Parts: sequence; C-alpha cells; structure tokens
Amino acid sequence: MKNNDSTLSATNDETNDHGTEQFKPNTTVAAVIHHQGKFLFVEEQEKSKVVFNQPAGHLEENESLIAAIKREVLEETGLALEPDYLCGIYYFHRPDLKLYFLRFCFVIELTQWLTGQPQDSEIIDTHWFTLEQIKEKRQELRSSMVLECIEDYLAGNKIPLSQLKSNL
Repeated sequence: MKNNDSTLSATNDETNDHGTEQFKPNTTVAAVIHHQGKFLFVEEQEKSKVVFNQPAGHLEENESLIAAIKREVLEETGLALEPDYLCGIYYFHRPDLKLYFLRFCFVIELTQWLTGQPQDSEIIDTHWFTLEQIKEKRQELRSSMVLECIEDYLAGNKIPLSQLKSNL
C-alpha cells in the first residue's frame, strides 16, 4: 500500500488523540551565561515595555534543545557558545497571557569576557549584571523564572547534557 505524506498526516490528525485538542505548553530554552560574578542579560522589547532576560526563546520544529539554545544565544547576543549543562527544568504559568511554558535552562560558564552584537531586532542591547543588580531590576525582569534560574545555578544545580535525549 502506498501512502503519501499529506494522506498520512490527515489520517493521523483525525485518529490521533494528541492532535489539535491536546494541551501543549510552549517549550522554551534559556541560558545563564556567567563569568567572574556577572551574568549576561539581554534588554528586549516585550510588547510596549522594556524588560531584561537571559538569552532565551522558543524551541522550533525539528530542532533539538541544544541546537535551540545555541541558536537563541547567537541570535540574541551574537556569540556562538556551547552549553555546559542544565541548571533546571521549569514549568511556568503566565496567567496574564493564558500560557504555560516548559523552560530548559542551560548554563554557559565563560573563561573570558565576551562582547557580542545582537542579531535579533527585538534585542536592544546586552549587559553584564551582578546578582545584586539583577535583584534590583526584579520588577523589570521578563518573568520570575529569570532570577530563579540564576539562583538554581548559584545553588550548584547541575543536570548533565547527556541526560537530554533526542531522536532528531
């Protein structure tokens, strides 16, 4: 029997319980980038206000989590960096947006200061902040997960990248 892709997709959508009615949280990646007591942040536009965040973004179709974080870091900071490990996996609800997020937070520990040039037009600039400066900007952080990721990193949470499995 011969199947073409469109027939197979239509059949799967009609008979699959995991189709459009299935709840699917937004999968995102973020990076805690650290060097000598400072963290690399992006200043970005979120709707009509300016916020601070780690380099972060959404997982794209047919993209592994590691490929996603490398892409997001490059787009938002202009730096081609490799993640060292994860400091946490977070499930977060934003009632104001009526959205749920599943966030994988990676850690990149640098051995030297780096300065990049953001490639994403929504990124205004990059900044190196101390923990104290980040806490002072608590109201300007994109979400509470930003500080939570840094605190988990500072607590020594380490999930090896070898724990991430993918069939892509």
